[in-house]
Amino acid sequence: MDAGESLVVLGGTGFLGAHVVRRAVARRFTRVVSISRTPSVQRALLPAEVEQITLDLTHEDELARALERLAARRVVLCAALARVADCEQDPERASAVNAGVPRHVARTCARLGARLVHVSTDLVFGRCPPPRPSGFDEGDEPGPLSVYGESKWLGERLVLAQGAEVLVARLPLLFGDSLGRGLGASDSLLASVARGEHPSLFRDEWRTPLDVVDAADALLELVLRREVGVMHLAGPERVDRVSLGLAALIASGVDSREAPAKFASATRADLGLARQRPADVALDASRARSLLATRLRGVREALRSG
Repeated sequence: MDAGESLVVLGGTGFLGAHVVRRAVARRFTRVVSISRTPSVQRALLPAEVEQITLDLTHEDELARALERLAARRVVLCAALARVADCEQDPERASAVNAGVPRHVARTCARLGARLVHVSTDLVFGRCPPPRPSGFDEGDEPGPLSVYGESKWLGERLVLAQGAEVLVARLPLLFGDSLGRGLGASDSLLASVARGEHPSLFRDEWRTPLDVVDAADALLELVLRREVGVMHLAGPERVDRVSLGLAALIASGVDSREAPAKFASATRADLGLARQRPADVALDASRARSLLATRLRGVREALRSG
């Protein structure tokens, strides 16, 4: 695909953002810029041709000037305070990063006439179970349990209120290659096991996990399209965390008979997290699958090819 377009990725050194940047280079976007608050030690993650800017996105004036200077026309916003525990401990920062930054970015993009794809989360749901076996679709009313989910839902509403060229892409639990950093649902488990730890995985938390490269490719498709509003990007399978962990271990070479002993199967209540972590936030991504060329693969297929 020859995109023939310039792209700005906010949060371009994170787990998802780094893949969006790398895939944009592979898809031959004419100019790819990463803006991130991550220290320059992370620069080696990205291809040499990527322009990298270090900036705290909560500094609104600096961010606006950067987007203006870049003459941004297509923007993907991946940056977030995404750890549920961090958000619970610091709700004010969660609101600033997950709601304040998206509002400011959307307002600036609207002023510049730029297309914005803003990344949100399946955890805007959870207060009630999905109304259908396929999961929540884009028309279902969010109801988050956690500070993280609340802040992301507020961010969605603020973004959508700012301009017409905006799409909110809700993503599920992501897994896959974290470029050696032990991030994401699969690599974090593998890194923990490699350290000799015995992590706990929930058998009562259900998601529709998606490979991070599939997520990145889908976001790049969407930033070049004209869809607006909300779209769900998710894998085709409703999977509990234990099953995902087993699949990741086996794909990494662990014998299937030995894999269950590498972790503890737990409930959310066992770890005192039932009030913060919903039981089922499966997303129905049938709309995205009907529109996009990118395949949103199932867990085992993606892990085998990774």
